[in-house]
Amino acid sequence: MQQILTISGQIVLPDTSVFIDLPLPPLYTHTPMTMPVHIIHGKKSGPRLFICAAIHGDELNGVEIIRRLLKALALKRITGTLIAIPMVNVYGIIHHSRYLPDRRDLNRSFPGSKSGALASRIADLFMSEIVANSTHGIDLHTGAIHRSNLPQIRANLDDETTLSLAKAFNVPVLINANLRDGSLRESAAELGIPMLLYEAGEALRFDEVSIRAGVRGILNVMRHLGMIAGRKNRKIATAKEPYIARSSSWIRAPGSGIFRTLKSLGCRVAKNDLLGMISDPVSSLEIEVISPFSGIIIGRSEIPLVHEGEAVYHIAKFEDSREVAEQVENFHDDILPEDNNDYEELAIV
Repeated sequence: MQQILTISGQIVLPDTSVFIDLPLPPLYTHTPMTMPVHIIHGKKSGPRLFICAAIHGDELNGVEIIRRLLKALALKRITGTLIAIPMVNVYGIIHHSRYLPDRRDLNRSFPGSKSGALASRIADLFMSEIVANSTHGIDLHTGAIHRSNLPQIRANLDDETTLSLAKAFNVPVLINANLRDGSLRESAAELGIPMLLYEAGEALRFDEVSIRAGVRGILNVMRHLGMIAGRKNRKIATAKEPYIARSSSWIRAPGSGIFRTLKSLGCRVAKNDLLGMISDPVSSLEIEVISPFSGIIIGRSEIPLVHEGEAVYHIAKFEDSREVAEQVENFHDDILPEDNNDYEELAIV
């Protein structure tokens, strides 16, 4: 039997959907601030999954992913509980900024404290009201400003439960990422809560492939957890095993100038491949950007102006990068289907 859920003093009864405003410190203009929380509390007990976005206020794909997710027909009858927070860093959203007004990174401020800095207080609120009421979590991110990421899952893949969730999400590339000090993922792990971090797209931009892959991935995880039923009357292709990267590195600009990229996200590169050219804007001088190893491009700079030492390409290392590249290409083609049934289930509007 499903239990009553209490968040921010508000009682959520079984078989109900509610919206809660978590109170945040107001602006210095006396303007009230709240963190929006959508809760779908099923009739039957089961996993309690939180989905959050915009911990970094300039990362917007996750906001749209959650909007579409909440319209999905599959959520009309769920087992367990879905807690969706489309805007964690509301302050950053307002200012198109990754950071909070105190210039702190919220994802380096967990678990926080009630009496600390603004970032620490928000982290503490999120831990006590959201994470403490959950059994699993998915944190939605994008690349930093002027950087794009290939759709990927980052998680502690040495943990079997987390690995099974990562595979269920069903993107081609999984990154076995270490826990970072002060991150939400680290604090959730300390409470024994398995958690995925979905990275896709670019800050301050919507990317349709990244958004659709995110909605579909969350629904896949919910099916894996038994929270929603499988698809009916539809033939599903068997998902290929995702590829796990055990390491990745950023390739940095060997000089300053105008950067012309020659390789796109998802491309396979071999050692010594030419990745791009950096040209001096007032002379004929050109510098080659060469890959020091083989792998798949999972991130790249999207701005043509670079200084020496800036990160321009993020390359993940795999045992068989050729197969990974083929699967990434197939994934991209599949994620933008012409099948109207996909629009109906995911409620893409």
